Amino acid sequence: MTLTQDLGTLERTRAGLRQLAQENELLDLDVSVLAKPLTPEEAIGTPGRRDFPILIGKERVIEACVAGTRGHAFTDSPREFLGSLGEVMDLPFDSNQHRAIFTATLNAALGHLGLVTATVHCLDDEPETCAREIASQVRERWDPGEVGLIGMNPAIAERLAEAFGPAHLRITDMDRDNIGRERFGVEIWDGRTRTEALIDCSDVVVFTGTTLVNDTFDAIWAHIHTRGKTPLVYGMTAAGASHLIGFDRLCPCGHSGS
Repeated sequence: MTLTQDLGTLERTRAGLRQLAQENELLDLDVSVLAKPLTPEEAIGTPGRRDFPILIGKERVIEACVAGTRGHAFTDSPREFLGSLGEVMDLPFDSNQHRAIFTATLNAALGHLGLVTATVHCLDDEPETCAREIASQVRERWDPGEVGLIGMNPAIAERLAEAFGPAHLRITDMDRDNIGRERFGVEIWDGRTRTEALIDCSDVVVFTGTTLVNDTFDAIWAHIHTRGKTPLVYGMTAAGASHLIGFDRLCPCGHSGS
């Protein structure tokens, strides 16, 4: 599949999804898409730790269902949507709401076609297992001296701090309640002003697929590659985009949506 390189990531995934829908005759079917916000318990279960953003009301997971297959995406602006796959592909990418609906639907559609796995969030104690596995894979595959984490996932932050030491980990976040605080021996920087600085002094940059929804993915991706750093995207939100665009994604405990 050839996608135009000068388009933004979501526009490229839209083109890829449209091509797949045509090839698999999904555009001619009455494919209904139901996107709905999940409660924290539906999305993440009951993990032992209670500091995940979804549990303290900072984010929600929306779930899209395409032909019986589910796909999830994180967002701070959840809303319901019911329509066809074609209607989703025509949504403008002008808000977190629209980007989340598209991204969740993309994940569900590619899961339905058997092209991606781990399109649904892990549950209960699995986020802790996920964090340990991500830290382990960063160590084994790249063995970086300096690590950057964009997006304050507390479990991943804690495991990266343990694996590499707080002095070798930098974290940025967009949540003003986190900025300036110290977690696991690391000061949380302001993601609006210091993400480029984080990238500049990191060897591997770990960042959440939720950046696709909040419209920061392309700027982060461009700066990582301009500086010659290694990007690593985590989470179920980036499932479909990682397949269509071709970037590394870690989601070791994500569930199938079928």
